[in-house]
Amino acid sequence: MAKLNYTWDELMASHAYARPHEEAGYSLHGGFDASGKYISPRTLNRWPAVEAWQEKLTGRGWPLIDATVQLLKRGHYPNIEQQKLLLSNGLGETLWNSLTITGIIEARGQALCQFEAPDFQQIIVDDISDTCTGHLHKGLLYAHGIDEGGDPKAPEGPGAHDQMWFAARDMIFGKDRYPIPEVPENIGRPDQGRLMPQIPAGFEQLILLLMNVLMIEVRAESGFSFNCELLRDPATFTDRRAAAELAAAMIERIRTDEAIHVAYLQTTVSEMRSFTFKTVDGGTIAGKDMIDPIWEGMVHWHAVTQAELARDQSHEAIRKRFGGISNGSQLLDAYEQIDDRARAA
Repeated sequence: MAKLNYTWDELMASHAYARPHEEAGYSLHGGFDASGKYISPRTLNRWPAVEAWQEKLTGRGWPLIDATVQLLKRGHYPNIEQQKLLLSNGLGETLWNSLTITGIIEARGQALCQFEAPDFQQIIVDDISDTCTGHLHKGLLYAHGIDEGGDPKAPEGPGAHDQMWFAARDMIFGKDRYPIPEVPENIGRPDQGRLMPQIPAGFEQLILLLMNVLMIEVRAESGFSFNCELLRDPATFTDRRAAAELAAAMIERIRTDEAIHVAYLQTTVSEMRSFTFKTVDGGTIAGKDMIDPIWEGMVHWHAVTQAELARDQSHEAIRKRFGGISNGSQLLDAYEQIDDRARAA
């Protein structure tokens, strides 16, 4: 029978690495086995645990919610051909900014280490001791935070996803190629007020956080695909092909790390649908009745509302960059013609 209950130390355990993870002057988390395969940090037991919790849940007749890029209703902007046009005309700042902003936002994920996760058993009727939900405060959130921004208890390193994105950027552009861009204050869904008044506010806050982060991870998968396809295209970075291939490999390593985040968040939200919650008025409510409409709204905001907003902001910045070069007007016309919206029309 699969193990379903884990200690904090077990969920923090890493594999024994044959070689450390070092690239572009950065000492990074994770490492490589004897065959040269990259192995994510703190997944010795996290992966078996999440897989066992998923099997238990589906065995009770509750499917996992969809947490794939199929949820996204808008393609990446700019698209591959548009980004290649920018690069071929010396306008690499858009890509440099994207990689830099992603790294800075990843660093913010360290905040999960500081989040005091409440014990959901207090408001759930079912026994959750052998579930993913029951382990949020036993290291799952902390491990996620370390993966994103490094361990606050070990500021000397190794570096986490923030520095891995910077390493990928430096490989293809060189460090400090452009000024540090303005970074959005928040990429999650804004506060909508109380959405689950049936339960105490602190528990609602964490559920909404988990949903927000899960959708951010889904959006990240689209970014991984885009960047890897772009960097592996032989028509890009022709004078730095080896560096571009290594940068793509670095992004694939981040992608490998993020898979466990999607898995445990997907499992937790799916489990919560199956539970019966105690309400503040002394009654109970089926988890799916409380969770489903909130999750639907969260998906729509990330897949449509935020995607449209981000596109408009990026388009305006790119338009200004074209305005700064001699043949910018003609290039902008060409750029607009290969926009996915123009093609669809």
